Amino acid sequence: MEVRPGEVEPGEVEPGEVEPGEVEPGAEDGTAPEKDFGSSVELALVATNQLFNARNSPSYVAQVLQGVNAVATKVQRTARPFTGVGHAGLKAKVDAVDLSRPLRDTAAALEELDELYLKDAIYFHDSRYAAHLNCPVVIPALVGEAVLSAVNSSMDTWDQSAGATMIERRLIDWTAGRLGFGNDADGVFTSGGSQSNFQALLIARNHAVAKLRAATPDAGEARLPQLLDRLRVFTSQDSHFSIQKSASMLGLGFDAVIAVPTAADHRMDPAALAAALAEAHDAGLVPMAVVATAGTTDFGAVDPLAELAALARAYDSWLHVDAAYGGGLLVSNRYRHLIDGTHLADSVTVDFHKTYFQPVSSSAVLLRNGAMLRHVTYYADYLNPESAAKAQVPNQVDKSIQTTRRFDALKLWLTLRTMGSEAIGALFDEAIELARRVGELLGEDPDFELAAEPQLSTIVFRYRPVVEGAGVDGAGEHGRRLDETTADRLNPAIRAAVFASGEAVIAGTKVDGHHYLKFTLLNAEASRNDIREIIELLRRTGAGLLSNESTSKDNAA
Repeated sequence: MEVRPGEVEPGEVEPGEVEPGEVEPGAEDGTAPEKDFGSSVELALVATNQLFNARNSPSYVAQVLQGVNAVATKVQRTARPFTGVGHAGLKAKVDAVDLSRPLRDTAAALEELDELYLKDAIYFHDSRYAAHLNCPVVIPALVGEAVLSAVNSSMDTWDQSAGATMIERRLIDWTAGRLGFGNDADGVFTSGGSQSNFQALLIARNHAVAKLRAATPDAGEARLPQLLDRLRVFTSQDSHFSIQKSASMLGLGFDAVIAVPTAADHRMDPAALAAALAEAHDAGLVPMAVVATAGTTDFGAVDPLAELAALARAYDSWLHVDAAYGGGLLVSNRYRHLIDGTHLADSVTVDFHKTYFQPVSSSAVLLRNGAMLRHVTYYADYLNPESAAKAQVPNQVDKSIQTTRRFDALKLWLTLRTMGSEAIGALFDEAIELARRVGELLGEDPDFELAAEPQLSTIVFRYRPVVEGAGVDGAGEHGRRLDETTADRLNPAIRAAVFASGEAVIAGTKVDGHHYLKFTLLNAEASRNDIREIIELLRRTGAGLLSNESTSKDNAA
């Protein structure tokens, strides 16, 4: 680059000037140093070397490759999903960083980051990570992440996104088609399942309020808060907590959500829903929405969608299907039938960053009747004037509760264009098959109890070994199982000890008030032997904790 008279080469600082990251004389004691206009200009000139543009594109490539290599090297050399570091020690290391003193180059910053983050990160790609709904991610999506971050399109208006808008809209149409929605469907990408559920219930609430205003003469002039008291949401007792949070944020209150009992298979009981709807109706309440779950967080249960849809229609209720987890069944080659009935829903949540193996964040809310998105539309003259909508300018902010929004759809687009939907489905199918095989292992193991048969890729179980006796307390011919009180104390301790070891990461939950452990399996490369090793680790840990407890009691006696 040619340097104009009076300028310095990018990255150079004239004698007497302060380099980035250095403290000017007089600043150490908190006093303000004297500055002249020239020093600020030179500092700005140096800073412009970090702006991504045509001039700096070689530097961009070099620095990004340093970051990619740092991650790739760490993944190659990491032999467990976690180091077991404690939060206090890690907080102290991060707090010790002086953010007012830059390190001057990317290599130094990455070296520091290795110590502060990469070394102690939780690695979802490891076969011994089996805790939450975090998937290993596919490489085409990582390519998409790099592209979308650099170009940095904002998905709110057409004049900020152009082709990105069309790609997102095409993917919404594709997903709607998989759900069985017709040509009137529409939707938008969101940050995750909680936001998708919130937007769906916001639309359902506003739709219900509009009906109340139309049907009740004296409701037309009433302010919104006055119309919310009678609205109710019905959902399974095993549904995601975001339903209750959404109700609270929507002004309905947590107690506006009616928890409907489940059957033995943890699917919502249609008879129980029918009774709850009838009771609410008879009490003068308004069944605003029924929320079905297609893949509960703990059990992977898919509610009976067709039966729930019929009940929702009978009470003129909105039917939302939370398929954040089970949405991957839409591309499954073996288990697509498990999610039949989505075409009957008014809205559906799908998380691509769960069972489509995309990086966080990538979710969408889909509506069977896209015109219902009007319930979240607001026009601003400085951004998306109503005149633009009338001219059919495709501003995505008209559909979204977010304004500035990443082009997360690109990751799924490149994944589909590189791998195809059947390949994504095959990855999820393998995880479901693995869960079935592991469920069989645990069901046959006398040291463990299954809470239920696996339905998708989660397994809820607990360590509750046979300890003594024979044929007592439902333990069969092998003897009596560990008592409930001890089991409830032991299983959270097992999980904590295993996490602290860093050898594996598993989850925990409660079933009927009792503590259980949980596997969430989303890694198609994990084998039954990999999970068997975790089971043996859990067994050894549990036996060790029991032995220590017994020794402590003997010593106390």
